[in-house]
Formats: sequence, structure tokens, C-alpha cells
Amino acid sequence: MTTYAVTGASGQLGEKIVRALLDLHLSPFDVVALARDTDKVEELAALGVRTREADYDRPETLATALEGVDRLVLVSASEPGRRLPQHVAVIEAAEAAGVSRIVYTSILKADTTSNALAPEHLATEERLTASPIETVALRNSWYIENYTGQVPGYVERGAIVGATDGAVISAATRQDFAEAAAAAVTADAVKPVYELAGVDFTLADLAATVTAASGTEVTYTNVTVDQLAAGMVEAGLDEGTAGFWASIDASIAQGDLQTGSTDLVQLIGRAPTSLEAAVKAAV
Repeated sequence: MTTYAVTGASGQLGEKIVRALLDLHLSPFDVVALARDTDKVEELAALGVRTREADYDRPETLATALEGVDRLVLVSASEPGRRLPQHVAVIEAAEAAGVSRIVYTSILKADTTSNALAPEHLATEERLTASPIETVALRNSWYIENYTGQVPGYVERGAIVGATDGAVISAATRQDFAEAAAAAVTADAVKPVYELAGVDFTLADLAATVTAASGTEVTYTNVTVDQLAAGMVEAGLDEGTAGFWASIDASIAQGDLQTGSTDLVQLIGRAPTSLEAAVKAAV
């Protein structure tokens, strides 16, 4: 039997990928949840999934974690600026362990986007391409939860503020992306790269959807990137962090998070979750 492992299994995406694998009727014994702290994956262990310590920053844990693993979902690390060496440590351990396929959660249009988060993802993809292991890059677009997680604040303020200049965002839920990862790691045949995105909306559309779901009027206000960064500083962020995140909106304004790709639908075999459903769940 094939053994599947998922890194970052205690995280919001990693846990959903493990559960998505179980939903494909795999034996729990054939699924390994890898986490820095195995206490945080006790719910998965209770389902019969094997759990192992795997710390991106402690390569000595990775060899044991990947022992006997055939296919691996490498969920990208959570700390921008530190991701590449962490990912390389996992890839090297996978090569030594004889893993046959790695599915990596990258970012939409990794090789062309101006998104400041992309360089580490692209460098990871390049390292994977150089590996003898079969690799799949799942270039995930934005999580809808990046916005729906802020719904209480939107409703309280009655406003969404951004610098996207009316650009369209093609986004999907973590559940959608998790199902795609499960499909890609278990499929008989795969492509080297999938551009994954769900429904299209603007931040004005988001405001209207939040209004309808909450019963409180929420409007979208477009500002400049500098104004957005200044507002973040006023809210308590340091200038460097504020500038970094404001630059993401500048990237969105250039169309970097919009795509007409149908790869997500092809992998999960259904329509992606609608914006309305995601917002309603958040409200």
C-alpha cells in the first residue's frame, strides 16, 4: 500500500489535507500527519492517522518523519523570509528517504507575479524541479479566509479598505485547496504545475456580500498603496511590515491574483465554494 504524509498537519491547511485524504477512503494507517508538535494533531491521531514529529528547523527530525513515506504533501512553511531553507531541508530528507512524489503548495503565477510572497515559492519550485523525485507545484491563489476571517471587523467599521483598484481576485477556500492537494498526491497521473483558483470577485463585491449576509452596510473604499500602508502603521504595524502587506494589494491591482484556469475544478471534481457561502459561514 502507498503511504502518504502531510507536513504542517497541525496548521489550518495541513489538517484539512489530512482529512481530505481520509475522505478519499484511504486507510488511516496509510496517512501520516507530520507536525512540529504532535500534541497539536491528537484529533487526527484519534482517527487512526499516524503522527510524527517533523520540524522544518530541525532536519534531524525529518529523516525519521519520512521513513517509509511514498508520497508527500509539502505544505509551505508559515514564516516569510525563512521558507526556502526550511523547504530545502524537507526536500533533501525526502530524497534520502526514497519518497516518490512531492506535492508542494506554491502561489498563483509564481514565475510571473509581482507578489512579494512569490520569490521563496519560485525558488522552492526550482529546487523541486532539480530533484529526481516526481514533483507537482500547486500554485494556490488567495484563501477566501484571508478576507472572511476579517468579517467581524468589516461589520464593526462598516468598511473594507484596500488598494486593489477594483481588480478581480480569483480565490478559493482552504477546503477547496485541501481537496486539490489530496487529489494531486493520490492521482495516478499528474501535471508538473497546476494554477489553482476558485471564484472571481472584487473587494467591492466582497463588501456587498458581507452586507447581504450580515444585514449591516459595509462599503469598499479604495486608497493608494501608501495610504493603505500608513493606515496599517496607525493600527500598530511597523513600517516595514505595513509596506510589505500593502504591496500585496499593489500586486492584486496588477491582476496577479486573477486567473481563468480551471485546474482546481479538474482536481476536485466540483465547483469551488462560492463567495456567498464562505461569507455566510463566517458571519
